[in-house]
Amino acid sequence: MYIDGAMGTMIQRLRLSEEDFRGEEFKDHPRELKGNNDMLVFTQPDAIELIHWQYLDAGADMVETNTFSSTSIAQLDYGLEKQAYRMNKVAAEVARRACDKVTAQTPDRPRFVCGALGPTNRTCSISPSVENPSFRNVTFDELVEAYIEQTKGLLDGGADILLVETIFDTLNAKAALYAIDLCFSEGCRQTPVFVSGTIVDMSGRTLSGQTGEAFVISMKHAQPFAIGLNCALGADQMRPFIYNIGQASKTHVICYPNAGLPNAFGEYDESPEAMAKQVVVFAKEGLVSIIGGCCGTTPDHIRAIAEACKAYPPRKFEKEPVISSMFLSGLEPLKVDKSSNFINIGERCNVAGSRKFARHVLKGEYDDCLAIARSQVESGAQVVDVNFDEGMLDGVAAMTRFLNLLSSDPDVSKVPLMIDSSNFAVIEAGLKCAQGKCIVNSISLKAGEEEFIRQATIVRRFGAAVVVMAFDEVGQADTANRKFEICSRSYHILVDQVGFNPNDIIFDPNILTICTGMEEHNNYGVEFIDSIKLIKANLPGAKISGGVSNLSFSFRGMDIIREAMHSVFLYHAIKVGMDMGIVNAGFLTVYDEIPKDLLQLCEDALWNRDPEVTDKLLAYAQANAKGAKKEADTEEWRTRPVAERLSYALVKGIVKYIVEDTEEARQDAVKYPRPLNVIEGPLMTGMSTVGDLFGAGKMFLPQVIKSARVMKTAVAHLIPFMEIERLKNIAEKGLADDDNWYSGTVLIATVKGDVHDIGKNIVAVVLGCNNYRVIDLGVMTPCEKIIQTAIKEKVDVIGLSGLITPSLDEMIHVAKEAERAGLKIPIMIGGATTSKTHTAVKVAPRYTQPAIHCLDASKSVVVVTNLLDEKVREDFIQDIRDEYEEIREDHYDGLKDRRYLSLAAAREQKVVLDWKQEKIVKPSFMGTKVFKDIDLNTLLGHIDWNPFFQVWQLRGKYPNRGYPKIFNDETVGAEAKKVHDEALATLKTMIEKKQLTATGIVGFYPANSVGDDIEIYEDETRSKVVAKFYGLRQQAEKEKESTEKYMCLSDFVAPKESGIADYLSMFAVSTGFGCDELCEEFKANHDDYGSIMAKSLADRLAEAFAEKLHEDIRREHWGYAPDEAMDVADMLSIKYQGIRPAPGYPSQPDHTEKKTMWELGDIEAQTGILLTESLAMEPGASVSAIVFGRGQYFAVGKIQEDQVSDYATRKQMEKREVETWLGPILAYDNE
Repeated sequence: MYIDGAMGTMIQRLRLSEEDFRGEEFKDHPRELKGNNDMLVFTQPDAIELIHWQYLDAGADMVETNTFSSTSIAQLDYGLEKQAYRMNKVAAEVARRACDKVTAQTPDRPRFVCGALGPTNRTCSISPSVENPSFRNVTFDELVEAYIEQTKGLLDGGADILLVETIFDTLNAKAALYAIDLCFSEGCRQTPVFVSGTIVDMSGRTLSGQTGEAFVISMKHAQPFAIGLNCALGADQMRPFIYNIGQASKTHVICYPNAGLPNAFGEYDESPEAMAKQVVVFAKEGLVSIIGGCCGTTPDHIRAIAEACKAYPPRKFEKEPVISSMFLSGLEPLKVDKSSNFINIGERCNVAGSRKFARHVLKGEYDDCLAIARSQVESGAQVVDVNFDEGMLDGVAAMTRFLNLLSSDPDVSKVPLMIDSSNFAVIEAGLKCAQGKCIVNSISLKAGEEEFIRQATIVRRFGAAVVVMAFDEVGQADTANRKFEICSRSYHILVDQVGFNPNDIIFDPNILTICTGMEEHNNYGVEFIDSIKLIKANLPGAKISGGVSNLSFSFRGMDIIREAMHSVFLYHAIKVGMDMGIVNAGFLTVYDEIPKDLLQLCEDALWNRDPEVTDKLLAYAQANAKGAKKEADTEEWRTRPVAERLSYALVKGIVKYIVEDTEEARQDAVKYPRPLNVIEGPLMTGMSTVGDLFGAGKMFLPQVIKSARVMKTAVAHLIPFMEIERLKNIAEKGLADDDNWYSGTVLIATVKGDVHDIGKNIVAVVLGCNNYRVIDLGVMTPCEKIIQTAIKEKVDVIGLSGLITPSLDEMIHVAKEAERAGLKIPIMIGGATTSKTHTAVKVAPRYTQPAIHCLDASKSVVVVTNLLDEKVREDFIQDIRDEYEEIREDHYDGLKDRRYLSLAAAREQKVVLDWKQEKIVKPSFMGTKVFKDIDLNTLLGHIDWNPFFQVWQLRGKYPNRGYPKIFNDETVGAEAKKVHDEALATLKTMIEKKQLTATGIVGFYPANSVGDDIEIYEDETRSKVVAKFYGLRQQAEKEKESTEKYMCLSDFVAPKESGIADYLSMFAVSTGFGCDELCEEFKANHDDYGSIMAKSLADRLAEAFAEKLHEDIRREHWGYAPDEAMDVADMLSIKYQGIRPAPGYPSQPDHTEKKTMWELGDIEAQTGILLTESLAMEPGASVSAIVFGRGQYFAVGKIQEDQVSDYATRKQMEKREVETWLGPILAYDNE
């Protein structure tokens, strides 16, 4: 097909005057109008129509509207910007009339109107100011607005095709395509779209610097019917570049070159015959489908071209395969497929990932930022990640400024960009500055499908590829199957609903940190690699990326380890299909050059082959650090000055000499005139060092607690002398001295109804080590006592702790009452069941002062320090408030977007067992049996030591038998060994002195299920129901392809209507009797370490008792697995038959079911284990469970209001009361 030639050339031949341009309508217009060719559709419409007819008569199949400069932006120079819509509509109508007249003469050959959208006279990616390269005289949004107006005018005037042409700045063209897509999406008539760029010289690049292939990649997302080149060059010069366009594009190619190059006077001399001779080569070689002319061409040129090319067929091309390579572009193209090897994404232009970059950004030193980007590219980065997520930054402004500046540096802008932000407005700002095809990092299903689709649609409209994180409404995926589940769901939404090119989808299945010391993290590397295999096998075209540095975050500061871990990880991940990754390209080592011993450790860490590998890596790092040496095992420190000895004793936790050294310091009246000076001087200096080392990860919790014991012993020695001084001051001067050496006062308490306090006690010790006065109100603390004490003691911060679910509601109550009392004191929230989300959604809105969730003991120091530092307090609080507001929004969005089955529908899909095939075993007795004064020695073999080390924040995996082989480096390994040795010694003492008493009870009962509940019968006649356990059923909708059922515990007990006699068991055990008294003895001796040790061991023994009793139930008392033979590791891995869920835990989140247990078994009377009003067990070192002979563990998850109402009716409880107990699992807002 043939497109027309130059409208401007033909208009020039008319030699129109200023009056001709003005016509009657614009005769009084204030500005000169001659040269504004586009306005001639108003004043000389017949002349323009005649030009169209001349080109059609010469053989053109389509003519361009006279609208090259008909945007409001271009018409601004003439003062006609308000005429833009009308100008385009009238121009299209003029062209329409010409086409219709010619089509009427040859109906078998219709003619088409190409609505021309020119580039405007401004550039969006080039600064008009040499002095200010980041300045722009037009914005993307302004261009979009102008192009929307132009597009609507052209379509309303009857254009058959929209032609975005003479593109010298790709970003301008992207704005035009963005506008066209918006118009189409809003209901405008859809037409084919042509795109034509302009190569400005023989470099083969556009004015904004892109190569032809990069230009095609940047335009592909619009799926143009034809793409090609026009203007700037003659046909002879354009041939190699149009060839490249064709090679890069699986579509029709359009080309309309100039009539040669301009002469010295700017005129075009190439004759129609000469031009046709050059253009025919394009047709002969099959390079083009549509050919025509640009500057200097006339109807005669088009006639000659049409005559020369008519013997040749249009370009033939294979349709772009659905699944192919990913193509990205900066100024140059980047192809991502199996042949491209791994793509390094530079990570240093990220304020969160590079302190240096962040510092330059905050100071406004953007030239230095650009130097960092350049260094990344020089180091091998093929994509540059750019992120400005920092609380002190205007992310939109910073992103815009930096990318505008970056586009002026061809060494950097040649590579594609990754626009990286958790704020989608910042991502949009970045996309509006990038002419190439970028990667957006990232979007996810976290906020639900509606927001996911909205963001994905915008990304597609910009033509970017997208990183999709493995998050959904539930949270972050950490297993391979869960990662794949989320990625699969995201993929099908993107491809099937949004129309996303599958080749432009990049999944980041979450590279999570390994070797953290927490056993559940050890397999994260394996899970990521397995997820790659699943994605590559099932989601065609999808690519894989990830933040590689996350893997080794546990070893920050240990570069030798991190570099090796990254290289080992990439070596294996790339082999199974990882395509790209955010990694410092200069922060890698060659796999084969990693020392063999380190390589083996990294391999073991990645594949989770050695539970002790974390310790071995730490040992390796220490042994290979500069100046690494062993500390001399001597008491040389005893020869140092007393101040140094005191500091050394505190850091090392040595209590042996502390009293004599403290007294020696006190006797030095010259240096320390008052006892208080000893505390404020050497003792606080030592504790400050302890705090610094702990904060830097160079000391571990057991060491810190021992340091606190040393400090308390020293202060206890000085207190009598301080009291004497105080009384003397009162007697002589009427003055009293107060405790003014503290940095602040923190009140901490376990809330009412809860008896768990190990975590709280650790927080108290850590805060004390950092020079804070701690008022510990203990456990079961009523709200009024917390508030009264806070007022009386003038505390600076309140800390609330709790382990069980009802404690969450008590914390809300404390916040409400604190607000009512007018307190101005921040509240810290902590404990096993607490979360940042619960604090943000449920607690913080009830209290005008800060309510802040604190993850663990070490974080408490950070929170308190920031709250009490006047310089940072307000910013810290505002950051928390902003973060919590976002969490609240995400939470409520999640409630709206998550899908649930009705209770009736969930029951229709319950677990149905073949009860005729199930083996039902009758227990050896009915009723209860009590176990008193159990020999604790019989429980030792069932201890799970892993939670013990977690209490001490020594998180390596420990085998359940024998001594742990945790850390091998001198500091951590020795400490872990020491703690375990001391634990065994303490256990031995506890057992020998009978300091703890173990008591338990087990019961067996005839039982059958009735719907979602389980009836307990008085005897085997099953005629009288003596108790009923109520169940909750899963309602959260599962994936369509999932075969999982919607479970309830009652599914695992034979239904009453089956006629099959089934049974149920329950137990409660405690090893906490005597523990409180033992802890009080330790505290009286200022020994927090001993107190925490005792409580943590009592907890371990209680869990061991539960494991032992459950084993006895399976093998003897109930006997449904009499031949079971497994070691403790298998037992702790739940490889046994049956389950033992506890009320208040995932399979039955309702704590009130414990009341039924206690009443049925008369547990308090028979064992002394009682329930608090919040249904916590006392003593705290207690475990209870309901035992099923079959089944599987599961989490009920969120439930809907229909189930809550039904459950309340069945239990004969008020719905509001049920909602209080089940608050954390409600899938609706019950406020």
